[in-house]
Amino acid sequence: MSTECSNNCSSCGSNCDSRREPMSLKAQANEASNVKKVIAVISGKGGVGKSLVTSLLAVAAKRKGLQSAILDADVTGPSIPQAFGLHTKAQADDNGLIPGKSRGGVSVMSINLLLENETDPVIWRGPVISGVVKQFWTDVAWGDVDYMFVDMPPGTGDVPLTVMQSLPIDGIVVVTSPQDLVSMIVSKSVQMAKMMNVPILGIVENMSYFQCPDCGKRHHIFGNSHIDSIAQAYGIEKTAMLPIDSSLAEACDTGRIEDVSDAFVDAVKDFIV
Repeated sequence: MSTECSNNCSSCGSNCDSRREPMSLKAQANEASNVKKVIAVISGKGGVGKSLVTSLLAVAAKRKGLQSAILDADVTGPSIPQAFGLHTKAQADDNGLIPGKSRGGVSVMSINLLLENETDPVIWRGPVISGVVKQFWTDVAWGDVDYMFVDMPPGTGDVPLTVMQSLPIDGIVVVTSPQDLVSMIVSKSVQMAKMMNVPILGIVENMSYFQCPDCGKRHHIFGNSHIDSIAQAYGIEKTAMLPIDSSLAEACDTGRIEDVSDAFVDAVKDFIV
């Protein structure tokens, strides 16, 4: 070790015997948690159905006989509890916070389970929100979980960066819609994942088409699909398409996402391997 060592190996070019490896940014999970796989669901912008896809993935895992959980990282716009009909406040014991449980057994932790009123706004700055998301990993006693799905806020800001750095992400699922603008923005999320060395499991295009219930013809309300070109451009093998369907919206609005037909769940089940 140099006599002038500052103990900051990241800014030092010396190759001494005492050189330290970079410190990992991964946060330690709660001692009462045993989470096998963590999948983050991201989008380039809001309103494309990211929370819907997260919910369907959790339901798909349950229908495969796996224990699934959702960490709702969209702190300023939480919608997961509503989709699963969860309105009771989260409790705590000696191990930490206890996640809510849906009727079908999906574990959920969301800021809405901690607020006095569900409609109270969360007016916090980015670093505070990022800290809360990390606490959902470190302070929540998740128990045994085969698949945890992280519902990310849109964009490539503080929270997505915190999640990719702090949680042991096994892969991400990107959600998009057919519009040209959305497709361009989604490319930013894809490139962020690649820069963070996080595997991209696939892309889901929501609101891809509307199928007429009378004649069966498909109408592309928001334009033609771009999912194949995006997947090809970034070497992504798995893709899925979800239609515009009022039954999906109704299921989310009434807290019965677990009751949707197999057709919607089967569209995303291949992302769970």
